[in-house]
Amino acid sequence: MIPDANSVYTGAFVTVFVLILVFLLPLLDRRICRRLGLNLEGGISTNPEAEKLKGLRQALLYVMFGVYLLVAAYLVFFSRTASNQYQVHAALFEDLKKAVSIDFGLWNFVKAFFSEGPFEAFSHVRIFKPEDVIQVYMNILLFVPMGYLLPYIFPWFRAKVRYRPAAACFFTSLFIENLQLVTRRGLYDLDDLVSNTSGGFLGQVLFISVAYVVTHPDWRRELRAYRRWKKNARSRTLYPFARRMGLSRTVLTASREEDIWDFYVMKLGFRLKKQLVPLDSSGTDMLLEMGGTQVVVHCLNTETVDREQELTLSCRNLGPIIRRLNRNGISTEKISPDPYTGLRCVSFSGPDRVRVTIIEK
Repeated sequence: MIPDANSVYTGAFVTVFVLILVFLLPLLDRRICRRLGLNLEGGISTNPEAEKLKGLRQALLYVMFGVYLLVAAYLVFFSRTASNQYQVHAALFEDLKKAVSIDFGLWNFVKAFFSEGPFEAFSHVRIFKPEDVIQVYMNILLFVPMGYLLPYIFPWFRAKVRYRPAAACFFTSLFIENLQLVTRRGLYDLDDLVSNTSGGFLGQVLFISVAYVVTHPDWRRELRAYRRWKKNARSRTLYPFARRMGLSRTVLTASREEDIWDFYVMKLGFRLKKQLVPLDSSGTDMLLEMGGTQVVVHCLNTETVDREQELTLSCRNLGPIIRRLNRNGISTEKISPDPYTGLRCVSFSGPDRVRVTIIEK
C-alpha cells in the first residue's frame, strides 16, 4: 500500500508520529493524570470530578484514534486513483528480494549484527530499489499505531493483549486489501497483509514493553510474584485447565421467594432458570442466571436468615451501573477501594442480610 504522497516526507511524518505516540503518550498521560488526581489503575481517584475527567480523557483518546484512522484511510485508499484492471500480487516479498541484496547471506548478516555491530552488518547490504524498501517500511509502520492504541484505549483488547490487537490488525488489513481489489484503488498484495500484521504485532509489543511499564510503576514486583506463582503452579492439579475455568455459581440462603424475585429478577435482571422443590424439605431451590454468572438461592420459606452473606460481582464500568441501580430504587454506598486489590467497588444491601459488591475490573 504505497501512498501517492511523496514517500520520503510521508515516511518521515509517520515515523515521527509513531515515536511520539509510543514514548510520549504514556508519559504525558501518567503525568497529567497524577496532576489531576486520577487513578487509572482501578483505584480511588482523589479528584471529586474524576468521572468527568476520565470521560474527557477517553474522548481525547478516541479523537486521536479517529485521526489516525482518517490519515491511514487517506494514505491507503483515498489518495489513489482507480486503475483500469484488477490487480493481484501473490508472490510474497518478491519485490523486496529484488530490491535488497546481502552479499554474504542473511544468516551471516544476523550473526554480524550481534557480534560485530550494526554498521559492519549493514555494510554488506546493497539496495537497488529504495522505493520498494520504503513501501515495506511504510506498510509495517502504518499499523504500529493500531496495535499500540487498541489495547491502550479499549479494555477488551487489553484483556488479551498478547493476540487480540495483532488479530484485529490482520483482519483490518485483509478488509483493506479486498476493498482495494474491488474498487481497483491499488492491488491485492500478500506483502501488504504480512507487513501490516507485523506492524500491528510490533505495536502490541511496544504497548506491553513501553506503555504498560510507564503506567504501572510496580510492574517488576508484579512480574516477579507472577513468575514465582507460575513456577510452583505448573505441577498443581487445576493449573493446565485454568484458562477454561472460572467461578460461575455461588449459593445464598433466603427466607421468602417473593423477596428473591423482586430483588434479583425484577431489579438486578437475573433470569430464573430453574426452580426445584426437594421432597424432604419445605423450602425451594432457585437457580438464577445472568450471563456466565449463576446464583443458587435456598428459600427456607419458614425461617429468617440469621447470618450475613456476600455476593461479589465484577464489571468494566462502574459509573453507569451505579446510575441504573439508583434509578431502580437501589441505594448504593459510596465508592471505596477493594481491600484486597485496591480496585474501585460499590456495595449495596439485598434481602436476607446479603451484601452485594460490584468491583470495577
